[in-house]
Amino acid sequence: MKKRLILLALLAAIMPGCQKFLDKPDPTATKFDEFFNTEEDLRRVVYSTYLDVFTNQGDRRLLFYMEDSKSDNAYSRVEGDNHQRIANGSYDANTRAFEYYYTIHMKHIGRLNTYLKSINTPYVEDEAIRTKYKGILEGLRCWHYFRIVSRWGNVPFYLEPVDISKVTQPAKSKEEILNTLFPMAEATANSLPDKEYNSDGYMFNKYSLKALIMRYALYNGRYELAARLAKEIMDSGNYALYPVYRDLFNYKGDKINKEFIIKMDMPSHGNSGTNSFEHLGPHFRTGKGQSYAVPLKSLVDAYWTLQGNKIEECPYHSKQDYELDPKLNRDPRYAASIMGQGDMFVNEPINIYDQNSPMFYEKERASRSGYWFRKFVDETDAFRDNGNMHFPILRYAEVLLTYAEATIMENKIDNLTKSCINQLRARAGLDMTEADVTLAKYSAYTQQQWTDLIRNERRIELAGEGVRYDDILRWKIGDQVMTKPALGHTRLVNGSLVSLKIEDRSFQARNYLWPFHSGSLKIEPGLTQNPGY
Repeated sequence: MKKRLILLALLAAIMPGCQKFLDKPDPTATKFDEFFNTEEDLRRVVYSTYLDVFTNQGDRRLLFYMEDSKSDNAYSRVEGDNHQRIANGSYDANTRAFEYYYTIHMKHIGRLNTYLKSINTPYVEDEAIRTKYKGILEGLRCWHYFRIVSRWGNVPFYLEPVDISKVTQPAKSKEEILNTLFPMAEATANSLPDKEYNSDGYMFNKYSLKALIMRYALYNGRYELAARLAKEIMDSGNYALYPVYRDLFNYKGDKINKEFIIKMDMPSHGNSGTNSFEHLGPHFRTGKGQSYAVPLKSLVDAYWTLQGNKIEECPYHSKQDYELDPKLNRDPRYAASIMGQGDMFVNEPINIYDQNSPMFYEKERASRSGYWFRKFVDETDAFRDNGNMHFPILRYAEVLLTYAEATIMENKIDNLTKSCINQLRARAGLDMTEADVTLAKYSAYTQQQWTDLIRNERRIELAGEGVRYDDILRWKIGDQVMTKPALGHTRLVNGSLVSLKIEDRSFQARNYLWPFHSGSLKIEPGLTQNPGY
C-alpha cells in the first residue's frame, strides 16, 4: 500500500496538474479531451506554460531579475524567496526550496508530454498553426530540461506521458540527456518561423529558440555549438544592440528595441501589472520600493574603468579612490545599472546613513548594502500602483558575449571575437582610444587574460539579469567568490575603509549541484542523491 501511495504521489508531480490547467472555456469540463480541442486551446496551454515558470511577473522565487541574489552580485532580504539561503550556503536536502523548484519543472514536463502526445487533436484551419505551437511546446520542454540538469545533473528523462510502470526508471546521466536535447532542440528551432510573431512576441521563433540553445551550449562547455549558433543569430539580421544601454531597462527603450530576443512582455503574463519597482527599488517616500534584491560591493567593484582596466590596475586613481567613489572614472554601465549613496533618486539625494530617511540602511525595507539596482527601476513607477515594463530574458548582447567566450575558450580568437567585445564596450560608452581590444596592448594577451576579460565583461553587461549564478557554477569559481562575506557600501571611518556587512557566506564542493529534497527521493525511487548531501 505504501509503495502504491508513493507511485501515485509521483504521478501527481509529473503528470499535468497545474492550476492553469483548469483555465478552460467550459467550466464543466473534467477531462483533458473536453477542453483541448481548438486553436485557442493550443495558444492557451502555451501561454500558461510560459507564465507559470518563465514569465510570472509576481513570483519572486522565479523572476529572472531576482536570480542574481543567489550569487555574489546581490542579496535577497527575504528568506522565503529562496535566493538568500542558496547564496549563503545554509541549506541541505531538507530545504524546501529544492522540492519546490524540482517539482515545478517535473510537473510542467509531464504537462508538456501530454500536450505533445495529443497535439493532433485540436482543430486548426491552417496546419502551420499546429506546427508553430508544437514547436513552441517542444522548445519549452527543452528549456525545462536544460534548467533541471543544470541544477541537479542526472534526472529522469521522459519524452512521453508516463504511467506507474515507467515512473521508477533510474535517472539518466546529464550528458546523455544533453546529447539528446541539443540536436532535438535545434531541429525544433528550424521548424519555427524565422521572425517574431505579430502577436505573442514572447513565444519562441527560430532564432529565439536557437539563442536559448546557444546559452545552454555555452553553459555546458559545448563551445563549437555555442559559437555556431551565435554566429547564425548574428547573421540573421533580426537583432541589434540598442544604442543607449541605460534606456534598455526603463520605459525609454524597453518596447522599441531589437535587442530583446526572449522577452517577458506584457502579453506574456496577461497584461498584469509589473512589479520591478516594488521588488528592486528603494523604499522611497511613496512607500513603494521594497528592496527585495540589492547589489553587493562585490558587483560594484567588478566594474572596470572608463578605459577598460581593472580598478586595481588603473594608473589614474588608487583602488581606494575607486572603492570610495564607484562612479569615479568608471565604465558607464555602472551608473546605468546601480545607484547608491549620494546619487539622485526622484530629484532627491540618497543618504543611507540618515536615520530619518526611509532609505536608512538598517530599516527593514531599505537596502542593507546601501545600493539598489537602477535596471528595471523606472522613477515613473514610484507614483503608480504597478508598471507595464518589458523585460529581456535573453538579449542580443548575450549572443555577442557568447561568441566571444566560446571562441576564447577554444583559443580561436578571431576578428569577430574582438568585434563582439568592442561593440559592447563602444555602446556602453567606454573610451575606445584605450578600451578597443584590437589595440596593440591586447596583442600580447594570454588565453587566461582574455578569459578574465570576457568573464568580467559578461558580469557587468548582464548584471541583474539572472545569469551570474549559472556562470559561477559552470566556471567552478564558487569556492573563490561565494565564501566571502556579503558586503555593501564602503566609507572611511577614522582613516580606515569600512564596508557594511550583511552576512557571512559559505560554499562547499557539493554546492555545484543542488540536492534532491528528501521528499523527492521518497516518491521517485530512480533518483540518487547528489554527492555530499
